[in-house]
Amino acid sequence: MKFRVERDALADAVAWTAKSLPSRPSVPVLAGAMLRVTDGRLQVSGFDYEVSNQVDVEVQADADGATLVSGRLLAEITKALPAKPVEMAAVGSHLELVCGSARFTLPTMPVEDYPSLPELPASAGRVDAPTFAAAVAQVAMAAGRDETLPMMTGVRIELSGDKLALLATDRYRLAVREITWAPDDPSIDVNALVPARTLADTAKTLGPLGGEVTIALGGSGGGAGEGMIGFVGGTRRTTSRLLDGQSYPPVRSLFAPSYSSEARVTVPALIEVVKRVALVAEKATPVRLSFSEDGLVVEAGGTEEARASEAMETVVPFTGETMTVAFNPQYLLEGLSALGAPTAVFSFNDPFKPAVITPAGEDGAVIEGFRYLIMPIRVGR
Repeated sequence: MKFRVERDALADAVAWTAKSLPSRPSVPVLAGAMLRVTDGRLQVSGFDYEVSNQVDVEVQADADGATLVSGRLLAEITKALPAKPVEMAAVGSHLELVCGSARFTLPTMPVEDYPSLPELPASAGRVDAPTFAAAVAQVAMAAGRDETLPMMTGVRIELSGDKLALLATDRYRLAVREITWAPDDPSIDVNALVPARTLADTAKTLGPLGGEVTIALGGSGGGAGEGMIGFVGGTRRTTSRLLDGQSYPPVRSLFAPSYSSEARVTVPALIEVVKRVALVAEKATPVRLSFSEDGLVVEAGGTEEARASEAMETVVPFTGETMTVAFNPQYLLEGLSALGAPTAVFSFNDPFKPAVITPAGEDGAVIEGFRYLIMPIRVGR
């Protein structure tokens, strides 16, 4: 194997592939990035038995072939190379890399020991890449991080006709985003639970490429790709094992049919106020939001400790009875940041029942498609 390639193209391909490689692989070869040259194209692959990444790069090939080298080390090297073309060649049990006056010789691993990448499931449909990336970013942050509850660490993808819904919850908050997509089968009605970290990394990479992302989803008939999902955008593809989502809770029932109180607050201003007030809040200490016709007061702390409070105006007068509700400040800030709109609409029924935050535009109209439900923390009435 011998080829010549542009430094940026190589660095991007290797960095993306190496991101998902395990730091402590169960088998040494799983720490490797597979480089395979065929017909003037370099294919860089990574696989850890759960997630596979693969990307194609155009190269000037002198000889086809394949080699397996440490992915993380190669990513660090290619990132640090000068902005000059890179020449790579497999020589015996080593990979030689030359870029300008920089030279590296890296040991390789047995190609024959590397597992075959999983086959991509059948296509289910296509979605606009930037829209999909933005939707995943809004939802994935609400997924749980407790590996002892694997179901909560995933993002649930619901495909129903031309509607694609993303849901994630860690039991203390719930994010739901709904967008449109182009299904291959207009009558499709399936769900899949994807590891949140994998989905977030994939969407973040594919979104800036533009165009469309193809969603490939394995069926339940025992065929190729069963229990897997795939995402393809440009020359990149990712496959991931699905989480067991058969017992996923009916989280949509947490949204009340209607709400008795509503407050509208400017998002940037509220974020700044919450950050300031939360400086005195210790870990797990909530911030309290008191809504009334006079506006909003944000408080944190208690009588025997540091305290902070700050008042701010609401966009329109608060409707409903005066209410004080307490939230985890980090969950509140993440929800506000995910709105992507100038105004946050808070909807309540009771200070001890879930509150819902939705985005609104400059004209005051609620922007449909995203809802962020946050569980309040019980404090004295």
